[in-house]
Amino acid sequence: MRVTVLGSGSRGNAVSVTAAGVTLLLDAGFGPRTILRRARQAGVDLSTVIGVVLTHEHGDHARGAASIARHSHCPIYASPGTFSALAGRLGKGARVPLDRHAETQIGPFRVATCRTVHDAAEPLAVTVTGPAPGVKVGLAYDLGRPTGAVRMLLRDVTCLLLEANHDELMLRTGDYPAVVRERIGGSRGHLSNRAAGELLAELCHRRLSSVVLLHLSEQCNHPELATTAVRTHLERAGYRGRLLVACQEAALPPLHLASETRQLELGFA
Repeated sequence: MRVTVLGSGSRGNAVSVTAAGVTLLLDAGFGPRTILRRARQAGVDLSTVIGVVLTHEHGDHARGAASIARHSHCPIYASPGTFSALAGRLGKGARVPLDRHAETQIGPFRVATCRTVHDAAEPLAVTVTGPAPGVKVGLAYDLGRPTGAVRMLLRDVTCLLLEANHDELMLRTGDYPAVVRERIGGSRGHLSNRAAGELLAELCHRRLSSVVLLHLSEQCNHPELATTAVRTHLERAGYRGRLLVACQEAALPPLHLASETRQLELGFA
């Protein structure tokens, strides 16, 4: 399975997951031209997209969903609350509600979700299990705090894409108005570097081979700060895999996720 972060931040988010010749797009928060250009540069063939899965309705996650779904002739998947919030903005294409109490089969992928805590209608964290044994991707961002449901959903993933939005000191001392600082740092806002590191340490297990930090604030964070804060927690937990930071302006190189057998050979398991 191949995972490509096409970009992540407050101005847009999109992640592709490819296996068995087809692709799922997790969020489409850039304009369609940007998504098409970055996908082409990263070697992602959007003609193979069989579904666009939305975590919630905010523009930096859903802006290009309707256009990409039309381009790829595929459905959009989201929570009922997200579809209601996006009423009139998704065109006439197929829509498939995601059931938070059951997995949804989309081609070779099994998609599971849980509700997160954020100031959106019905936001979701997502896992995608591919056809290779023991390979599962987890995606969680725009969550003010990690609930028990989020911990349960992400507990056995092999690749975890997690928000590390802000440095707490930079947020407190930055130029944002007080009401914005309270929203970002509140229980319905975004995870700090510290909170992300603590959650990752809880979720660390012997088959976790890749961690990617997402949705970094351009005003209240730096990649070096996020990496240092998170790495400290991961090293204490015994993590030996990859730690990467996504950026707003470009796609990351694709992550090729090994099956459980291959992980054993590589020494991750």
